[in-house]
Amino acid sequence: MSQRAGLSFSYTAIVVGIAMTVACATNPATGKREFNLMSEAQEVAIGKESDGQIRKEMGIVDDPALQQYVNGVGQRLAASTERPALPWTFAVVDAPAVNAFALPGGFVYLTRGILAHLNSEAELAGVLGHEIAHVTARHSAAQYSKQTAGSLGLLLGQIFVPELRPFGQAAEAGLGLMFLKFGRDDELQADDLGAGYATSQGWDPRGVASMLETLGRLNDGPDRKGVPNWMSTHPMPADRVARLEQRVAALRSQATRELTVNRAAYLQRVDGLMFGDNPREGVLRGNAFLHPELRFRLEFPQGWQVQNSPQQVVAQPQQGGGYVFLQLVPQAQGRSLQDVAAADLGQTGLQLVEGGETRVNGLPAFIGTFRGQMQDMGDVVLRAAWISHGNQVFRLAGLAPANAYRQLQPVVDQSVRSFQPLSAGEAERIRPNVLELYTARAGDSWESIAAGAGRGTVPAATLAVLNGFAVQERPQAGDRLKVVVTAR
Repeated sequence: MSQRAGLSFSYTAIVVGIAMTVACATNPATGKREFNLMSEAQEVAIGKESDGQIRKEMGIVDDPALQQYVNGVGQRLAASTERPALPWTFAVVDAPAVNAFALPGGFVYLTRGILAHLNSEAELAGVLGHEIAHVTARHSAAQYSKQTAGSLGLLLGQIFVPELRPFGQAAEAGLGLMFLKFGRDDELQADDLGAGYATSQGWDPRGVASMLETLGRLNDGPDRKGVPNWMSTHPMPADRVARLEQRVAALRSQATRELTVNRAAYLQRVDGLMFGDNPREGVLRGNAFLHPELRFRLEFPQGWQVQNSPQQVVAQPQQGGGYVFLQLVPQAQGRSLQDVAAADLGQTGLQLVEGGETRVNGLPAFIGTFRGQMQDMGDVVLRAAWISHGNQVFRLAGLAPANAYRQLQPVVDQSVRSFQPLSAGEAERIRPNVLELYTARAGDSWESIAAGAGRGTVPAATLAVLNGFAVQERPQAGDRLKVVVTAR
């Protein structure tokens, strides 16, 4: 959650200029004639406009050496493609979600979350090659064209909790454009093309397969950051792995140069990379959420799943049934916090059942219970607190179907009572988690490494996946590994 909360992209300019007539164009990567409404110039124009918005909204990792390294690998790959003249750019965005995506026109992005899960330069080339292939084969342009033809405008995906849409804090459109799911044929084609691009530039295509194995071990769904992960946006049917292995074997047998992996060099590049939450958007420490810039902390219910994004923080029990969420109230106006609450709920149709002004750990607050109808949820109850702190108003609320409200209210009230300011000293002591390199010793297990070198920062299973191992595999003495520690 950040002070940028409530921002959303405006893409009306994207649609302008796209001819709304059926058109066929040649796929540069395959030579086949395919339905596509976009010219190459329009692809580049869309990419350039969206690039600025992505950099502003997601942020770019402040590490010039890392950016130069990733861009260098990407440019080398792009030069070997069917579309080398595109204005290719490659950037690492400041998001902990494990993802990579590409825009029409040659704009490719990797999150720092995916870089943390890669283990060699060959794997990096595999991810970049796959995303480059979506551009060279015009997959995104084709998706946009189909959607435009069907709706007289781009269908912009919603990332965050649909039930929270009436509150206006979820990103309405922007990032949804970047995380389109491609069809099976597109993914297979990107696998083939990407592996070929990597091999042609001297990287071992087995890096593509090992990268997919690592990402396949991640939870197949949105991670707790509110942004889809790579495997949810690039779904992998079982036979796709076997097909890729055949392609890799063929490429290796045909290679006319020595193929490289460059594991050690890659690990040195990501040593010190931030892992997980960026403190500027708040960090989770157990079930506590701390925000050093906005200077507050609160506790979510123990054992709940928590998603932190620039727009909001959402917590949900494992079995579902309700939400607790925290958001900044944009343009909070009113003579009292009760007025702010009334204006904030606006046209939702929720009616105040009971409530009043009070104080939460010394901070002015209005706490109320509201009831009404909500799309996809029916009769709902909202228990919400509007808390004034640091010239901002925070909405901390619980939402549940009316028949489940009695179970939700106690945990909502507990979270509300936990909201309290952070002192300057407390805020200063909050540090991000980062990657650190460790050499395995004889007898090491993931459990011992997590407790020792990792200082208990992340679970043993997380370390195994982070290093490209199945959870049941043990590291060998001398293996160079990544651990996660709190920055000093």
